[in-house]
Amino acid sequence: MRIHRTAATGLAILALTLGALPATAQEAKVPVQRVTLDNGMELLMVERHESPTISAGWVAHVGSVNERPGITGIAHLFEHMMFKGTQTIGTKDYAAEKKIMDRLDAVRAQMEQEYTKLRAAKRRGEVKGNIYAPENQTPRLKELRATMKELQDEQHKLIVKDEFDKVYTSEGGSGLNAFTNEDMTVFFITVPANKLELWFWMESDRLLHPVFREFYSERDVVREERRMRVESDPIAKFEEQFGSMFWTSIPYHHPVIGWPSDVESISRQQADQFFGTFYAPNNITAVLVGDFDPKNAVALAKKYFGRIPRGAHEPPEMITEEIKQLQEKRMSAEAETNPMVEIRWHTVPFVHKDKYALEILSSILNGRTGRLYKSLVEKQHLATGEPYAWNNSMKYDGAFEIGAEVADGHTHQEIEDALLAEIERLKKEPVGDHELQKVKNQSLADSYRRLQSNFYLLLQLLIYDAEGNWQELNEAPARMQAVTAAEVQRVAQEYFTAEDRNIMWYSRKAGTTEDPELAKLSGQAKQAAKQMLRQLEQVKDPGQLQQIITKLESGKDQAPPQFKPALELVVERAKKRLETMQSKSGEEK
Repeated sequence: MRIHRTAATGLAILALTLGALPATAQEAKVPVQRVTLDNGMELLMVERHESPTISAGWVAHVGSVNERPGITGIAHLFEHMMFKGTQTIGTKDYAAEKKIMDRLDAVRAQMEQEYTKLRAAKRRGEVKGNIYAPENQTPRLKELRATMKELQDEQHKLIVKDEFDKVYTSEGGSGLNAFTNEDMTVFFITVPANKLELWFWMESDRLLHPVFREFYSERDVVREERRMRVESDPIAKFEEQFGSMFWTSIPYHHPVIGWPSDVESISRQQADQFFGTFYAPNNITAVLVGDFDPKNAVALAKKYFGRIPRGAHEPPEMITEEIKQLQEKRMSAEAETNPMVEIRWHTVPFVHKDKYALEILSSILNGRTGRLYKSLVEKQHLATGEPYAWNNSMKYDGAFEIGAEVADGHTHQEIEDALLAEIERLKKEPVGDHELQKVKNQSLADSYRRLQSNFYLLLQLLIYDAEGNWQELNEAPARMQAVTAAEVQRVAQEYFTAEDRNIMWYSRKAGTTEDPELAKLSGQAKQAAKQMLRQLEQVKDPGQLQQIITKLESGKDQAPPQFKPALELVVERAKKRLETMQSKSGEEK
């Protein structure tokens, strides 16, 4: 399974992976209470008193799929902006700050006029490369940029940096974070049981009185994040293009982090319109899991969230469907990675009835006891590491991917042929009763273990609600158990066709070798660790690195078992890097 894009920390990366996992154990129905406020906001509650804490969060039903050309990346940008505070949090004097922000908007509007001229000049061939690059800045742009810098410096004197996080931390809150993907934007935290009212006030205030302070500088932060996580990443930049090749018409074809030209030009006016449409209470679901009284929670929800007015207009329906692929597509790339092959097909959305058979099918192929490992690694010795299979059913459509790393002395074509042979076997031969039941039993056992954590139960409810059905939490087990061998065979025949194949070959770039410690990890954990380590390499501030280490360590015990070795490796590497940074700092002093 390839871990796709998320917003911030390794914990958010792991949170996103839950969207691909089965729901919960059949024997353990979760008593979820549901309340709808007058403004349309949903509240889901699971009362548990084992620990005096509450895992709390909310999901805005908006992701990159809801964006249009010109503002791709705005959903992810909003994830950043929602931590900037409100009219009372994050500022020393909001009235004075508001005047500066208005002036910043006016200067930025003048800059956009200059960029419009540069775009036209580029189309005529008079400007080369990125119009935002320093070498392409006109004298007028340099003048306006200097004015903007002066205004931003003036605004910084009025800003209380990271106050939203500091308020929570001072009151015992932990794990404040968020992530954005194609279908949702999720915010979450764990607070002491006696701080539930604080959570309701804080979260409702950033929805009722948001202040998009530092908008233009934060937009630059997101642009830099794109450089770090995509353009400078040996794999991510190719995965982005493979995804754009795979999706043709549906808006899943553009990346969550957005296209560079869009990220650099989103205006605050566009942000205001986006917020008014997609961050209205009638497009949001809040979730509480932990030690609280539901009656009190509902009263607090009405008091705080209830004061937010319903959106003036309903969010527009996402109507563009993926067109049928008529012919196989192929892509190849040289990268600083082991040679590998990925094969992807179009499948079904999250609420589709065939999803369960596809999930079972992926489990039959996956893992050290799965067919791919037994065939490609143990029997034929074609692959190294752990081959994978992943059904990724999203809100509006889905994809199924299999892949494996090429062992020394073997070829991409051998791996591709071997992977497809296992798919053909599923089409031609019904899965045996013993193998099918073993997979179902393991699914139930894994799901039951995930129920022990309030935090992961919170994430499952948030993710399932955003994908279209929070009741999946209790409905999925019976549906998974009901999957038959005939259904597994049917979905393999229906979806894994030759004309719908999308194939990616990665070749190792000359002069690169694999990290021996990473080589010991399984396929899913390895990809997560690689992404987190690449992100950590970009962190230059020791204080920021220490915060990341603390968050990773706090989430380690709650992580799914298959990811714990990856987290341990990442934490160990991060600590060594922090020691090096601190040592150099001491020498400089």
